[in-house]
Amino acid sequence: MKNFEGKKVLVIGGSSGIGQAAARAFAAVGATVTIASRNEDKLTAAAEALGGDIRTATLDITDASAVEAFFAAHGRFDHVVVSAAQTPSGPLRELGLDAARSAMKSKFWGAYHVARFARIAAEGSLTLVSGFLGTRPSGSAVLQGALNAALESLGRGLALELAPVRVNTVSPGLIATPLWSKLTDDARERMFQNAAERLPARRVGQPEDVANAIVYLAATPFATGSTVLVDGGGAIA
Repeated sequence: MKNFEGKKVLVIGGSSGIGQAAARAFAAVGATVTIASRNEDKLTAAAEALGGDIRTATLDITDASAVEAFFAAHGRFDHVVVSAAQTPSGPLRELGLDAARSAMKSKFWGAYHVARFARIAAEGSLTLVSGFLGTRPSGSAVLQGALNAALESLGRGLALELAPVRVNTVSPGLIATPLWSKLTDDARERMFQNAAERLPARRVGQPEDVANAIVYLAATPFATGSTVLVDGGGAIA
């Protein structure tokens, strides 16, 4: 794996789950890592869990002015990862319109704000995190599929507009993250077991699986405009 010594990496959504795993993976290969999210307490806890020289920044990417001010103050990064999103889900006719608009604001417009204002080195990269529902829609989560597909399309277009900065998207499947912590332990384990039986990989994903793909894309100078599925075969099962 490429050495990231001397490289500045920003992981937005780095306080938990996939983002925290990505921050750990970049730090392990020598990067100077900043994790950002809206919750200062979670950031502090994540930095302690990660150890080493992890920097933190409180940032709400749904606020365009805050994103612009953040990058003006922090200068240029070599690699930026956007893994932050609050996306309530449900059937189209049951999910409230305010909740649907909030999901769009968080996942799509948040990434759009970062792409607009981020200062990224010419040989650097921007990596977005979508989800496999953009490839294989679900009748009970139509909005999530549309959001993920929109994010992937945004990434491809940005790869052209922002060149030579490279822009890619990583599309996870079912990943064992704190997203599922609201379920009881038994319900969560049943869900994971049932999913593992259906997936060609015969297991659910771990945040580190997705982090590996994120670091790979940042480390590969010929990768841009790509969407990498890390879904255990969920899109084809």
